[in-house]
Formats: sequence, structure tokens, C-alpha cells
Amino acid sequence: MAWWGKALGGAFGFMIGGPLGALMGIAFGHSFDRGMRGVGGAEFAADQERIQAAFFTATFSVMGYIAKADGRVTRDEIQLAEAVMDRLGLSAEMRESAKKLFGEGKADDFPIDEVMQQFKRETHRRTTLIQMFLEIQLQAAYADGVMHPAEKEALIGICDHLGIPLALLDRLEEMLRAGFGRSGYDVASGKTSLADAYHILGLDESVSDAELKKTYRRLMSQHHPDKLVAKGLPEEMVQDATEKTQQIKAAYELIRESRRQ
Repeated sequence: MAWWGKALGGAFGFMIGGPLGALMGIAFGHSFDRGMRGVGGAEFAADQERIQAAFFTATFSVMGYIAKADGRVTRDEIQLAEAVMDRLGLSAEMRESAKKLFGEGKADDFPIDEVMQQFKRETHRRTTLIQMFLEIQLQAAYADGVMHPAEKEALIGICDHLGIPLALLDRLEEMLRAGFGRSGYDVASGKTSLADAYHILGLDESVSDAELKKTYRRLMSQHHPDKLVAKGLPEEMVQDATEKTQQIKAAYELIRESRRQ
């Protein structure tokens, strides 16, 4: 049985303690954080289901935290967060749990430091998985087309916790502004400019053909759904990764075609 089925059924042997365990208990209605750290607080060995549970829990609770960064959460921000949930392909049941986690993230006493520390530990610093987490947070923060200063500051703090260089945050933000990871954005539609195609790949137009191909292959590998699931991305959230690989491929082909001409 996958982690999601176990969570709904209350089978929590593979789950985690700490702040993520407490948040899971609220989201799924079970006391996941009791008796799961073992004797003397020792943690269980990590497995695929545990990482997937940690990723899901951190993703939507931190999304709520970022939405509250400017001091309040408007109805529009809630709707934008729900739009991101739609893009991720969540089922109705998963959406309800995600919305509960989003609500917990809005709390004034949300333990962001502890949540990020545990998330980093649970994911074993898997860079591609952590980058996917950051991309989703950026998508939520930028869903209205504007990055508010307080949201950017919150994202900088998250990068600091996770050991993510700020240069990567800036590059991902530039990619997002060009349409990468946006709902309903279709690079292959012919409406994407050549400049945006370069930005989607995080590149400058002066890049060499060799560097273009290298970056394309790296981005495709980082966002390959099967590879991300192997790293710990919940299988129920692969829709976003699938669409991103399609955007990357379309942007690359647009650039290649322009260079051939």
C-alpha cells in the first residue's frame, strides 16, 4: 500500500515524528506523532514512503507559511494556492489534506525553522527533490504574477535552511516569469517568444550550442517524473513534473529551430 493509503487508513508505522509528524496528524486525523521516534527518540531508517509523506506535508504547510508572509492571507491567495494544487494533479481527498496543511502553515506559531530542518534531514539532502519543493513554493508565491517582497524574503529564508544558493532561487524565478511551471502555459502553442524560451531554460541567448544541449539534458533529468518519484516525490504529484519536461523540451526545440535558421 502506498504512503497515501496508509495515511488515510491510520497505518502510521512508517511515518515520522517531530513537527512534520504533528502536521500529518492534523491533516489526516491520526496521531502520527505519538510513539514513532522509538526508544530514546531514535528515528526510523528512511524509506520511500516516509520521504513522500515528508515532501507532501512540508510542501503544503510551507505554502501556507509563505502566503502569510505579508501578514494576511486573502481569498485570492487561497484560490491561487488551490490552483497550484490543481496543477499538481491532487485528488479530492488529497486536496482536503493539502488545504488543512496550508491552514496550519498560516498559523502565527508555525515552526518554520524546525519544519525545514526536519524536511532537509528526511529528504537526505536530495538536491533534485529539494529543488522541486522550491519550484512549487515559487509557483504558489508567483501564481498572481507578482512576487511580493515579504514572500521573497520568506523564500530566501527557506533557501538558507535548505542550503540552496540564492543564485538558483533567482534563476528559477526568472524561469517562472517566462512561463515555466505555470498552469495552462503551453510553450508548444507557438505563442512563446524566443527570449522566453531561453529564460525557461535559465540561459542567455549568447550560450553556446554545447552548453545549450548540456543544460537541456540536465533540466530534463532533474524533472523526469520517474526519477523524481525514485527520489521521493509522491506519485500523486507527478503531473507538474510531466508538464515541466514538456515545457523544457518545447523551449529547447524552439531555440534549436531558430539556430538552424
